Amino acid sequence: MKSTIQIAIDGYSSCGKSTLAKAIAQTLGYIYIDSGAMYRAVTLYFLSHAIDPLDLPAAHNALQDIHISFVRSAEGIHTILNGDDVEHRIREMDVAGRVSQVATNVEVRRAMVRQQRNLAQGVGVVMDGRDIGTVVFPQAALKIFLTASVEERVKRRHLQLKGQGKFIPIQDIRQNLFTRDYIDSTRSDSPLMKAEDSVVIDNTNLSETEQLLMSLALIHERISLHLEKR
Repeated sequence: MKSTIQIAIDGYSSCGKSTLAKAIAQTLGYIYIDSGAMYRAVTLYFLSHAIDPLDLPAAHNALQDIHISFVRSAEGIHTILNGDDVEHRIREMDVAGRVSQVATNVEVRRAMVRQQRNLAQGVGVVMDGRDIGTVVFPQAALKIFLTASVEERVKRRHLQLKGQGKFIPIQDIRQNLFTRDYIDSTRSDSPLMKAEDSVVIDNTNLSETEQLLMSLALIHERISLHLEKR
């Protein structure tokens, strides 16, 4: 008997959440929802329309015109903002530098949670972010909290940007991560935190294959438990 579950992956920036989530989704044929990309898309819209993320009424009005979806291509999953492919644009440093501030806006978070839950209805889904296991899918069958050392996260982010032809000083990347960690962890609405029933995976010294195999073992265990309860 086939069964599907909801899988929530949370953790700090540049821990490899999206890499793991995409690998799980591809292996299991699940839907993958990139919550970080959704907040980046909103940030891009705000930047493009000169909207102050701290202005709640302005943000509320703007969100009525923001529609985010995902499409799969040969290159992977791309983020679509109001019909435009913005996958590469939302990875730029100007967006990265503002996304945590935008994510503190309660209007933005409520709108994104609604969209995320709609995307996940009735399907096997894996989703990564910072409040997935605590807010978006509190009843998820499996919650993973991914972590890695700061220096490893800086190195990964540097290599990612370098691969995109962007040469950002290491100190700027480190400061960006520290700032995002602080904002994400201290915001009043839906702060980054580890759910009590989550499984912690420190992937500082793990390969992508090793962390995937660890996660798949946990998933199969939870699916078996889910089937036993039917």
